[in-house]
This record gives sequence, C-alpha cells and structure tokens, in this order.
Amino acid sequence: MDNKNCELLFAYLKNILYGPRTASLDIDQLDEPYHELGRDLQYLHHAVEELLSYTSELSKGNLSVAFPDKHNFLCENLNQLHENLNHLTWQAQQVAKGDYSQHISYLGEFSTAFNDLTVQLKQREEQLKEDTSRAKSHTEMIEDYNELLVAMLSKRNEWLIVVDIDTKEILYCNKDGHCDPIDSSFCATCKKRLPFQDDILNWNKRDEYKVWEINDCDTYYRVTSFPIEWKERYSYVHIAVDITDEKRMAHTLTSKAYHDAGTGIKNRLFFKEYMEKILNEQRDATLCYLDLDGLKYVNDTFGHSQGDAYIQNFVELIRSCFRNGDTFARIGGDEFCLVLTGLMKDLIDKKLAAILDSFQSESDSEYQCSFSYGTVEIAGKDNELTLDEIIQKADSIMYKCKRKNKVKYPELIR
Repeated sequence: MDNKNCELLFAYLKNILYGPRTASLDIDQLDEPYHELGRDLQYLHHAVEELLSYTSELSKGNLSVAFPDKHNFLCENLNQLHENLNHLTWQAQQVAKGDYSQHISYLGEFSTAFNDLTVQLKQREEQLKEDTSRAKSHTEMIEDYNELLVAMLSKRNEWLIVVDIDTKEILYCNKDGHCDPIDSSFCATCKKRLPFQDDILNWNKRDEYKVWEINDCDTYYRVTSFPIEWKERYSYVHIAVDITDEKRMAHTLTSKAYHDAGTGIKNRLFFKEYMEKILNEQRDATLCYLDLDGLKYVNDTFGHSQGDAYIQNFVELIRSCFRNGDTFARIGGDEFCLVLTGLMKDLIDKKLAAILDSFQSESDSEYQCSFSYGTVEIAGKDNELTLDEIIQKADSIMYKCKRKNKVKYPELIR
C-alpha cells in the first residue's frame, strides 16, 4: 500500500474511532484496489454513528426510539436489550394494574429483584384487603351500634344528644322525633327541659370518656359523654339521665343510716364517724356524756309508751337548749352524747346543771324526771386519748353526778 492511500484510510479510521467524526472519505481519491476497503470504512462509520445515536436515546430512557438497521452488527446486543426493556416496561405496567403473576428471567440479578418485588406487592395488597375488610366490618359494627343505641334510647326517658365537635351543631337528639336537621324550635323546648344544654354544647374533652353529674334546683342528671364519628362527622355523644329519684333515695338511705329512728337525732354510727374526724383533724371540742336516769323504772312501772315519751321529752329539752350546729346523738338506749366546738367545760357544766334542775323540778309526769352528765374537754393537738378513753373519762364523771341524783331519788336510780 502506498503512502497516499495509507494516509487517507488511516486518517479516516482515526476519525471514526476517536472523532470528531465529521470528516468524510472521497473514494475517488483512492486507487482502484482500495475502493472496496474505503466503502467498508464508510459503512463502519455509519454503523458507529448509528450506535452512538441509539445508545444516547436508550440512556435517556427513550424506548420508543427506532431500532437500528438489522445489518448493523454493532447494535445486535443493544437490540436484544431494547426488546427486553420494552417487554419489562409492559410487565411493569401489568403489575401496576394488579397483575402480580408477571415473572422475568432474562435480566440476571434484576430479574430476582423484580420477582421479589411482585411477590411483596401481592402480599401487601392481600394485607391491605384484609385491613380494609376489618375496617369496613368495624365501621359497620359501629354504625349498627349507633343505630341500636338510638333505637333503644328513642323510647326511653334518657336524652341522647349528638353535637358536632367543631361547629357545636346538634346533629341528633332522640327527643326531637323529626328527621335531620334538628328543628331549632324543638331545641328551644329542650333547653327548658335540659337547663344545662350550654354545658353540653361547650363540652370540649377530645379522646375522653366521662360520666359527670349536674343539677338544676331540685333536679339531678347523670351525663355520659364520649367522642364518636357520627355520619362522617367528628362529634360528642351525651347521654343524660334524670337521677333525681335516685338521689332522693340515696339521701333517704343516708339519713336513715345516720339517724336514730326513735328520736330523730343522730345515732351511734354518725357519732363515731364524727368523733373520728374531730380527733383526726385535732380540733378543740367539748364532749358531754348524758344518761337518762330511771328509764328502766319508767318502762317497768308505767309502760314502754311512757318510757318512749320520757326519752322524747328529754331529747326535746336538750335540743331546745343548744344550737342546731351542735351534735346531739343517741349512742344507746338511755345514753346520749352532746359534742360542741371549742373548750368550754365550765360553761357547759353550769348550763347542764340549770337544765337538770329544770328537768327535775318542772315536769308534770307521773314519774320523776332526771338525767346524769359528765363533761370532758378534747384539747385538739394536745389530746392523747382515744375515743373510747374519752367516753370512759366522761362516763366516770357522769357517775359522780348519778350518785348525787340517787340520793335524791333512790327509787328512780337503782
């Protein structure tokens, strides 16, 4: 090969391999024996240009680019990769539509990753379906519960009021008897029947279930309040029950538990609880232990009806001589205790002496009236005695008084 042909062909080849690939080859400049080699180099030039353009589009993700000439041997493997990517794209689109049966085996490690992904997506979809089914069942259960609750309460005396959390709008009231929305004129009536409606409307305790009570004059209500989703609106449900009779019954039972049935004054149970409170709080107090003299004698001689009258007259006398705030209790058949606030033994002893003198001298009964007493001061923080010890001390003092009374009325006191 002479130098001229070599230089032209090598320059052209160098341009093809290293660029820039803008130069061209004029076959006519070559000698006749080199024309075919020149044409082969021109085809190589075209194949390289087509390869570079093709790979550039594929690198951008453009799978719609036209396939190179089938005779371009440089692009044979890329053509196969292109076909695989097109098929993979179609498979990915099928997976996106929920077809998790797609499986590939022609892309090595990527195949394994793709197949694992479809398995996980299928498992996730099944899990989501289960969760959705449970959520739907839960929602249906709540709706059924709401309907059942409404049906149950619509015919009862309770109020069922549903209030929107944000707007404070009354969404439902079982006392309305109308379809939604709630008739405003009814709510005005309801406000008279439920004077605490403002408290319900202003309730703002998210995520809290609470049972609370409220009263208006002599009427008491127990309200159960909790958050709930009502017809896709976050709301509070308030169930209000009139418990006035229950309160009155409880008050009656409490009154009976702490009062003596025969006299109406406090009983031994109340006295013990009251004294425990005084001792625990270390309050100053004066305790008077009183014993009605001759009750057994009156019962045996004149009958129990006279004995009951004797007790009642004594109770009324003591009550009339002391304040309503003073505690007077019957702790036994003929035993009583009077508890006053403060340390006033001397003053109380004088007062009881005057009451005793009046009780003994002014009675018009067929029998002699008398009582004995013993007074003890309870010095608050300095007190070291228990309740039993305080009563024993007062009882001991009371017997001194009883011995004096026995001298005056030996038949009455035995």
